[in-house]
Amino acid sequence: MAATASSAASNPVSGAASGQASHASATLDSILLDLAGDRATGSLRVGKHGTVYLDEGRISYVECATTPSVEEILTASGRATVTRIRAIRQSASSAAPANGSAGGPANAAPAGAALPNGGELLVRQGVLSRGELQFCVLGATLDAAYFLLPERPGRPRFKAGDRHWLGTHWFFDIPGLLLDCQKRKARLDRVWPSAEVDICPVTPVKRLQRGGHVVLSALQWEVLAEADGATPPIALAHRIRRPVYATLLAVRELAASGLVTGAQQPAKSELPRRTGGSGPRPGAGGGPGHHAPAMPQVSGDPADIQLLIRLRDALEALR
Repeated sequence: MAATASSAASNPVSGAASGQASHASATLDSILLDLAGDRATGSLRVGKHGTVYLDEGRISYVECATTPSVEEILTASGRATVTRIRAIRQSASSAAPANGSAGGPANAAPAGAALPNGGELLVRQGVLSRGELQFCVLGATLDAAYFLLPERPGRPRFKAGDRHWLGTHWFFDIPGLLLDCQKRKARLDRVWPSAEVDICPVTPVKRLQRGGHVVLSALQWEVLAEADGATPPIALAHRIRRPVYATLLAVRELAASGLVTGAQQPAKSELPRRTGGSGPRPGAGGGPGHHAPAMPQVSGDPADIQLLIRLRDALEALR
């Protein structure tokens, strides 16, 4: 179902069929929420930054110039050659006549026509299992969404009916995906609150402190082994063929552990001085009516944790 709009003011992407966008100042999340309300099917191109594909108001896939696509993940892992991916992509495109720019990844199928489903061809030809395909799409979309959705869209172009050549193999609720991006940003900030390390070249320290020892994850080891003091984290992620967000997280963890140089500890605000007549110190006891402050509440969604664990294992298997 194509997006509809009663007025340019009610929907930041008006004239969906013609691909014209009206409110250049609108945020990408507000545009997507409007398209979700219209149960739109098609692609929203965000300039040179990337493209969001929707199927009846839900996101089915996201591409971002910063992060690797599914085809790049498959070729980098050795599961398929570039030539084979190109042939499968052409076969999928022939099932739904292209209605986009020449060489574009999306296809618009007329009503009743077969929809592009290159993912199904990948499974049938034994390139990967159906579960691996779904997790590959999940990982690529989560990685791309984190970097694309905060972008200022400029003049986005919505093309009704456009579909990615892979077909639809996973659905993402738009509010849920936006919330996931916020959680991922908060996780980075908890590990290391300065984003400066995300753009600085990764430079390992020359030696540990005397008597010190460290325990590294596999990804942290790869980052340190490939770091050359000139390559920033995003470019390093492409070099080691790892998800970009996971690489940023690993670099921030290394910064917090003091294992990379050039990462300055964020300034800490000075604590207020105690003055005469102030209350007792926490935990010092304050009479029968005094209660020690409660510990902060920690919560975690087991479903989210299990999903990330399965995703990690699936992406590791693709290497």
